[in-house]
Amino acid sequence: MILPNSHNKPIMATRTPLSTIALAFDDLSQSLECRAKEEGFRLDELCHACSLVSVLFNSLGLAFRFAEMEYVAKVGNLAEASRRFGTIENILDVDVANGTVKKQRSHSRDLRRVRQGLDLIRALFEEFLSSKDYSLRNAASTAYAQVCAPYHTWAVRTAVSAGMHTLPTREQLLQKLNETDHSAKNKMKRYIRASGQVIDYIDKLYISRKISLDW
Repeated sequence: MILPNSHNKPIMATRTPLSTIALAFDDLSQSLECRAKEEGFRLDELCHACSLVSVLFNSLGLAFRFAEMEYVAKVGNLAEASRRFGTIENILDVDVANGTVKKQRSHSRDLRRVRQGLDLIRALFEEFLSSKDYSLRNAASTAYAQVCAPYHTWAVRTAVSAGMHTLPTREQLLQKLNETDHSAKNKMKRYIRASGQVIDYIDKLYISRKISLDW
C-alpha cells in the first residue's frame, strides 16, 4: 500500500505483524471458499499462515510460554509433514486408517493442537475488543479458560494462572505489535472472522470422520 506525503513522494505503509497475519488468514479463508471443498485444504498453506501467529504468543510473555512452545512445535511437525501430504484431509485419512488419530506425535493430534492455538488467539482478540477498559490479563484469562483449560492438566493450568501476572498491559502489547487501539481493531476482526472459518472447516473434517472434538 502506497501513501502520499507532504512532498508528493510515495512512501510505503509499514506492514505490522498483525496486518501480515490478518492478510494470511484472509487468503486462507478465500482458498477455502474457492477450492478446498473440491481439492482439499492445502497443508503447506495452512502451515505458512499458522507460523505467523507464533509472534502473538511470544508477545504475551511467560503466561503463554507453554502454549507457544507446543504451538510452534506442532506447526513445525505439520510443516515437515506437508512435504509428504498435500492436504489436511490426507493426514486425517491416513491416521484414521492406521488407528493413530489421537496417538502422541500423530499428525491428526498435531493439527488438533494447532487448531486450538488459533482458537485461543481468536478468543483473546474477541475479549480484547469487547471493551477498551478490559485489561489484557482479564481478556487472556477468559480466553484461556474457554479454549485450553478444559484440556490441560492441573499443573499446566496452575502455571498459566501464575504467569498471568507477568502479562504486558494492553498498551504494552499494542506497542510490541506496532499498533494502536484504532489500527489493531480491524485487523483483529479480520483474523477473528477468517480464523473462525478455518477452525470450523477443520472441526467439520474431524466430525465427518467420526472423530470427537473433546480432546
